[in-house]
Amino acid sequence: MKVSRRPLYLLEGANALSGLSNAIAIITIPWLIFERTGSATQAGIVVALSAIPGIIISPFVGALIDHYGRKRVSIGSDLLSALSVMLFPIWDSLFGLTFASIATFAVLGAAFDPAGYTARKSLIPDVAKASNTSMDKLNSWHEAVFSGGWALGPALGAIAISLVGAANSMWIVFIAFILAIILISMLHVGDLGLEHREEINDQEKFWTSTLRGLQVLKSDKAMYYLTISIVFLAMVYLPTESVVLPKYFSDINDPRGLGYVLSSMALGGIASMLAYPRLVKRFKKRTIVIGALAATSIAMIPMTFFPPIGLFVLSGFLLGLGWGPMNPLMNSLVQQRVAPHIQGRVFGVQTSLFYASGPIGMFVTGISVDAFGVRPVYIAAVSILIVFQLFIMLLPDLHDLDREPTY
Repeated sequence: MKVSRRPLYLLEGANALSGLSNAIAIITIPWLIFERTGSATQAGIVVALSAIPGIIISPFVGALIDHYGRKRVSIGSDLLSALSVMLFPIWDSLFGLTFASIATFAVLGAAFDPAGYTARKSLIPDVAKASNTSMDKLNSWHEAVFSGGWALGPALGAIAISLVGAANSMWIVFIAFILAIILISMLHVGDLGLEHREEINDQEKFWTSTLRGLQVLKSDKAMYYLTISIVFLAMVYLPTESVVLPKYFSDINDPRGLGYVLSSMALGGIASMLAYPRLVKRFKKRTIVIGALAATSIAMIPMTFFPPIGLFVLSGFLLGLGWGPMNPLMNSLVQQRVAPHIQGRVFGVQTSLFYASGPIGMFVTGISVDAFGVRPVYIAAVSILIVFQLFIMLLPDLHDLDREPTY
């Protein structure tokens, strides 16, 4: 019997649109702040505030997914996200955007985004089963496709900003969310999480089950320590993409340069994500982790000199190339080591921790850029990253990453 690839195309189409919309937003919102206020501190505050809803909501999102279904949560989240981004251009045309209104709408939109992202990631086992695709391949494709949206998004956002302005660029984000809703609505697959929950007769109530994800994650030392390590890396690194580099390219009035650099990072990531199935067959997971950390450390060094745009883009590509395998690897760890009916909650906890890494780092970075300038802050951030990456490589618990899968 011929197996249909339609579920795969529908999920990954929605996934690409999700990456595209997020990438446009992440370049447009800081640009709006610089355009209206010129302050890196205020840009850092907005980006930091935007991360707070994800910290609070993501654990509950995981419980929603495990209790009510992966597809329902994806559609509901994207609908609310579409309505929230629509407020940017409408409010701007009626009243004009201020720091307060930009911050409010950014936080509102960020409240819904984690649910859609986590729900689509949780759908991977269902789609893999329906399309007869190996989990490693689909994890690599899923992360590569999402990064494809990230690769196209900054360039498209930068062009849109230069043509129609930052506020009106958010209409592209709105359209992307609506299209994602349509694609997921057409996706007809099972739900392994709900099926496994019924099979074992799990009657745990919604409110009491939200912390199960954290308990399960902490019980797996290798996965837990790797997650915490990535959280710290994100705390230091993400502000360089969302505050430092936008400030630098805003100062030299080159939105397209920013788009090209961010897109090159995503393109590098796509290349190595697609290579993940071959890498995991040839190397141990611990070896892949150490290789990713070493490669990204080396790639970031030239960027501290703020070189000509060609070398900047090349370094960004190599940075993405080094880090790319980490995303499908993290997905595979959860799918192989966590029971299906709890996977949504573990993904939710991880998403919450990743969001938690942002506020402090972005707030501190914004203040530091205004106080000391772009270059010293960027050099300090890269130096901290390299030192911590060396520390992670020496963690003994990483050896357990290669034990036999449980599920």
